[in-house]
Amino acid sequence: MIIGVISDTHDNLSNTVYVLSTYRERGIGTVIHCGDLTSLEMVAYFDGFHVIYVVGNMDFVTGAIKKRFMKLNSENFVGPVFRGNLDGVPVAVTHGHIDGKVMDLVVQRRFKWLFHGHTHSKRDEMVQGVHIVNPGALGGLGREPRSFCVVDLATDNVEFLKIPTS
Repeated sequence: MIIGVISDTHDNLSNTVYVLSTYRERGIGTVIHCGDLTSLEMVAYFDGFHVIYVVGNMDFVTGAIKKRFMKLNSENFVGPVFRGNLDGVPVAVTHGHIDGKVMDLVVQRRFKWLFHGHTHSKRDEMVQGVHIVNPGALGGLGREPRSFCVVDLATDNVEFLKIPTS
């Protein structure tokens, strides 16, 4: 299964639209968003995707965000931490702002993949047998060029893509 992974959009509509268009062109139907969407209005652009959305520290209207995502697709997930299977592959997702949560999920040894955001820095590494990925950020603080991921859960391939600069 090939999925899209993004994080920390921080209301950057143009970057979000670019990424979602890229995912549509590639036939990707599932998007993991690792938190900090920040604006309720951004949810509408995810129409047509199965979305796993974890709440970030800048998501102040979480109840409304959840209602909108669920209205788009009743199979969407919105919550602080996702623990589940995608195409039979055990996956966990958290934003990363809760102290110790990333390592807590790693040491459980229940997941093959762990996705997180918050740091605005790309990450792709194995820790205690868990493949940890942070796609980088689409908005907010510009610590690195804006980036997002395409992940093949079956082949363990992680492709980082950058937002083109004008």
